[in-house]
Amino acid sequence: MPLAGPSARRGPALALALVVLLSALLAAASVGSVGIPFGAVGRVLWAGLLGTRGTVDPAQAAIVLSIRLPRVVLALVVGAVLGVVGAAYQGLFRNPLADPYLVGVSSGASLGAALAIALTWRFPWSEVGAVPTAAFGFALLATVLAYGVSRIGGRTSITLLILAGVALGSLFSAGTTLLMLSARDAFRSVEILSWIMGSLSRATWRQVEEIAPFAAFGLALVLACSYKLNVLQLGDDQAAALGLGVERLRLVLILGGSLATAAAVSVSGIVGFVGLVVPHAVRLVWGPDHRFLIPMSGLLGGIFLILADLVARTLLAPREIPLGVVTACVGVPLFVALLLRQKRNLV
Repeated sequence: MPLAGPSARRGPALALALVVLLSALLAAASVGSVGIPFGAVGRVLWAGLLGTRGTVDPAQAAIVLSIRLPRVVLALVVGAVLGVVGAAYQGLFRNPLADPYLVGVSSGASLGAALAIALTWRFPWSEVGAVPTAAFGFALLATVLAYGVSRIGGRTSITLLILAGVALGSLFSAGTTLLMLSARDAFRSVEILSWIMGSLSRATWRQVEEIAPFAAFGLALVLACSYKLNVLQLGDDQAAALGLGVERLRLVLILGGSLATAAAVSVSGIVGFVGLVVPHAVRLVWGPDHRFLIPMSGLLGGIFLILADLVARTLLAPREIPLGVVTACVGVPLFVALLLRQKRNLV
């Protein structure tokens, strides 16, 4: 009789994760300044899916469908993106400290958002506003610059890509700090700082609609390459000998990961530790197979950010805690605990 290892537990784990995700969605839609019972939330969601009113309270329906649900869905999308891209980048760079912001996406987005806030940019053609649009554009610009610098003779140097991401990140962060210090009034400085710390307080269905195509396309590219990441762990030369197009794989993963991350960050601000901690936890429990690691990291990343946002908006209500503060306060102890567990396993 075969032993029940990590592979045997993957099916039940995915099913359990989906149940927890549904519970987190219901809890986040239920809890707030106006408490709504789980059953009422379920009826509202069911009526919304069927397009009928039924016996739903109009006030509860408005709170759930127009205020809380867009925020919950956005938290799910952002968390899933950060979890998936973090897992993919750790495999791509073969670096356990890699996260979705490694190539400068976060610093580029911060600079774009800071410019839009400090200079009061207005984009009439953008329905989500100038700040998310500028953040998205500068995040992609940072990725393109880092990738361009790392190209040598038609090949991508991983070392140069990481160094370019760090250097550009420092430059863009300096620009963001300069804009904060030189803002015309304190309100704009506080607004820039608030964006950098992360928040989903302005979530709308329009934002979900705008980032969904970019996030979905980027995630699809990453998920399609998950099995190839297993081959890449053998090393570039061995992977190429087995027929893997290493350069093409890197380009696809960086393109897909950066596109999805830029879309997520443009509406959430900088949310740390999700893309770093969640893949480590999944890898520690279920093993390093990227065919399971990447989708499970997406599920757990979505759950983690939904619950973190719930804490951010309720712990000190009516004030909100920056989302990045909550993820750091939870993520750092979890990461340290994971490191200590790995240390014990190595002794």
